Amino acid sequence: MSATSVFAQKEAREIWRTWRIWVLPGIILFLAVSGPVLARFTPELVGALAGSQLGNLVLPPPTYLDSYAQWIKNLDQIALIALIIIYGGIVSAETSSGTATLVLTKPVSRGAFVVVKAGVHTAFLATLLGVGTLITWCETAIVFGTAPAPELWQASLVWLTLGVLMLSVMILLSTVISSTAGAAGAGLGVFLLLSIGGIWKPLNDYSPAGLSSQAAAIASGVHQEFDPWPVVTAIVLSVVLVGLAALLFRRKEL
Repeated sequence: MSATSVFAQKEAREIWRTWRIWVLPGIILFLAVSGPVLARFTPELVGALAGSQLGNLVLPPPTYLDSYAQWIKNLDQIALIALIIIYGGIVSAETSSGTATLVLTKPVSRGAFVVVKAGVHTAFLATLLGVGTLITWCETAIVFGTAPAPELWQASLVWLTLGVLMLSVMILLSTVISSTAGAAGAGLGVFLLLSIGGIWKPLNDYSPAGLSSQAAAIASGVHQEFDPWPVVTAIVLSVVLVGLAALLFRRKEL
């Protein structure tokens, strides 16, 4: 067994044995379980609590698409911010604690150290998203009596590329910024810039800035031709960011 595969197993065990196995999975599980119920009863709650203040506004009956849209919105507004904060120290925490130095005494290159982290945590995120999407799908079928699969799973896959992109951003930031809080703050700044950039149509159409709106449109059942550019550019940029992080980590003093 190679040293790289041993390090990958160590990284996976670390996820299982530390607080990461509780925080991000707990958030995604809560969002998956609560989303369909919230989508089902929101119109009734609004009508009961604020109907008179809104001029007896009557909201249309909710459908399964409201549940799907709620899932993607929660991922954008809650899960993504949690991911940024959780991964603020994905590299720097190990360099400051001396764990990275210990690992690198084995036949594991510095580049492999970064690339393996990216691969293991990408698989972790994809697994969490798959479980959360499955729960949302099943619960939506129970609550609404119907739950066609394509819109939900396609929207979740589009969002996954955004999640992987932000994970790659955090790997790079955590490589160059020694402070976990500093890296997390910079990551939130990148997330804000992506959100603002999506307002400009060229960026929305041809860059990762359009991933959020594209995932939301698919989940909401808005029939439009799928534009691959935001997904393609996000995947390419993720690879570039991880490669840059590996290059910088090779030159970093430990």
